[in-house]
Amino acid sequence: MPQHTIRRFDEELTQLKEHVLSMGGLVERAIRNAVRAMLEQDEERARKTIDRDAAINALEVQCDEMTRNILVRRQPAAGDLRFIIATIKVVTDLERMGDLAAGIAEGALRLMDSPPKNFSNLEAMGEKVLRQVSRALDALSRGDIELAMTVIEKDRGVDDLYKSMYRETITYMLEDPRAITASLILSNAAKNLERIADHATNIAEMVIYTIQGHDIRHVDHDEATRLLNTDEDD
Repeated sequence: MPQHTIRRFDEELTQLKEHVLSMGGLVERAIRNAVRAMLEQDEERARKTIDRDAAINALEVQCDEMTRNILVRRQPAAGDLRFIIATIKVVTDLERMGDLAAGIAEGALRLMDSPPKNFSNLEAMGEKVLRQVSRALDALSRGDIELAMTVIEKDRGVDDLYKSMYRETITYMLEDPRAITASLILSNAAKNLERIADHATNIAEMVIYTIQGHDIRHVDHDEATRLLNTDEDD
């Protein structure tokens, strides 16, 4: 973010960014606890994860109010306006990630009486998705375009792992009809993780938009790289 002659404006932008990153920290914790609750059959952790989603929602409201106030009072332009626009989108992504984590925790509660046979792929997928979320938030915090591009590129690995896990759960259901309910819940948890990773990718795309003004949401990775390299050549 550029520095301004109005010191209070800088402070408001800094406070907004801090609120967004705090929200991101709560989301990271929610994802981690939701997956652990399912892996460890931890009812208390699952319920706490669901209850704490309210704190994520509250921060979303605070961030929305801060952005509205800045828009009305400061009328930002250029890079500042891009930052505000990106923040609005990032906050929406974070709120949705919190909801998806709560959904995993709810699934964990339904699995208490009949856990599936194998959680290994869910554990691996949870770790991969958490790394994606952490990278996206770090890129946002530091304004790191290279790290943001890493998030976008590595999303393919999450998609591949989800497809593998989906095929595995189908096999379990075909082999043992008694495993259908547990397998469906496990598959839904994996789908939630895959969608969380998609939201992390959205955040990475907003980092690039904020810094360079390129909207790469609907171009492939190679095209995004070309656009960014063109800017460097200029």
